[in-house]
Amino acid sequence: MPKHYFISDCHLGYGTNREADRERERKLLAVLERIETEASHGEAISLYIVGDLFDSWFEYRQVIPRRHIRVLAALAKIRELIPVEYLMGNHDFGHRDYFQRELNIPVHSGDLEPILFGKKFYIAHGDGKALHDRGYLILRSILRNKFLLWCYSWLHPDIGVTVAEKMSGSSRSYTDQRDALQKQDGLRLFAEKKIAEGFDYVVMGHRHKPEIIPIGNGSYINLGDWLKHFSYGVFDATGFRLENASETTATS
Repeated sequence: MPKHYFISDCHLGYGTNREADRERERKLLAVLERIETEASHGEAISLYIVGDLFDSWFEYRQVIPRRHIRVLAALAKIRELIPVEYLMGNHDFGHRDYFQRELNIPVHSGDLEPILFGKKFYIAHGDGKALHDRGYLILRSILRNKFLLWCYSWLHPDIGVTVAEKMSGSSRSYTDQRDALQKQDGLRLFAEKKIAEGFDYVVMGHRHKPEIIPIGNGSYINLGDWLKHFSYGVFDATGFRLENASETTATS
């Protein structure tokens, strides 16, 4: 049965425990191999990466972060078969043109509104959608400023990537502290507004809490994360569901 896949918040490269990071990578590669196999048989028809594939990402004109090259190779294979769309999250602000030029994968700084199997989708990472998030929106506009990114690119990669990792940690601390103070789920409230506007599904990540919540005539989906839940989304003619990467095995 043809299906669309949704993955977010893998945060590859997170933490100092390299083996734990490799385990996340292995589970992701198993899912990507499944998608590639299904795509070759006409079953998987698109893949949406809904932000924060890496815990930090900053690329230079001739240099990219060296870790997780296997994931990049797997995405390249999938893109040869089906469309892959990448939405920027709050941890991967340093995109230049590597994904577009080398992998033929478009990177979107804004939200997407595709129609899949006749259903209207609103897809966003979720950063900037929480309540009272003006401060973060200002910070995001600074981090994504092309001139400032160009200035930053003059740092030696060993320094630039290290600083990017520290900035990623600061972003996580800010988000965690802000979310702890919120009495309402701003992402869900945002989803309610979009469903009232006529969208059937609102899909986001960012909160790291996998859930499918029926709202009126639609549903709000949070894809969860790969730090704890290893969850990802699948949408086909029967509807939307969340699956667990721990239960996915690679095919030979």
